[in-house]
Amino acid sequence: MKQNDLAEFLTLHQIKCQKLSHEPLANCSRADELGLMRPGVRLKNLFLRDNYGREHFLLITQPTKLVDTKALSRQLNKARLGFASDERLAKYLAVKPGCVSLLALVNDRTAHVQVLLDQDIWLPNQVLQCHPMRNDQTWLLAKEDLVHIMTITGHQYQVISVPALAE
Repeated sequence: MKQNDLAEFLTLHQIKCQKLSHEPLANCSRADELGLMRPGVRLKNLFLRDNYGREHFLLITQPTKLVDTKALSRQLNKARLGFASDERLAKYLAVKPGCVSLLALVNDRTAHVQVLLDQDIWLPNQVLQCHPMRNDQTWLLAKEDLVHIMTITGHQYQVISVPALAE
């Protein structure tokens, strides 16, 4: 689904968002370098897979958190979680690296990707920042609207305590 189709999807389902344009942001560090100040909660979106490549996960956490994937693997009882390849990202979420967000779940028509939400960012009355299939815009959506999108797309989600590496 392209950005225009995504906008139509949101309109069809009566989901409102605020749209902000900016330079392309390949990662959270780039936003920091540019000193971008945008409303809403900033997110780090990680696309992971198990050791066998059978299960895939979209992990949403704080941009400053260094995720301990070994501890997360043990916590979820999964075989060695690691970063999924660009090819898997294209296959399951149909986006390029740097464009991953909860909005890309609309491209996962079989709900193959499991959603993991860090309890540190998944709080009541939040407005969250999401890339709309590209990284030169940020769309601000209410938490309740993101839950609605996951319901429409058939994605279950887990709110978890995401383990961080010791600094």
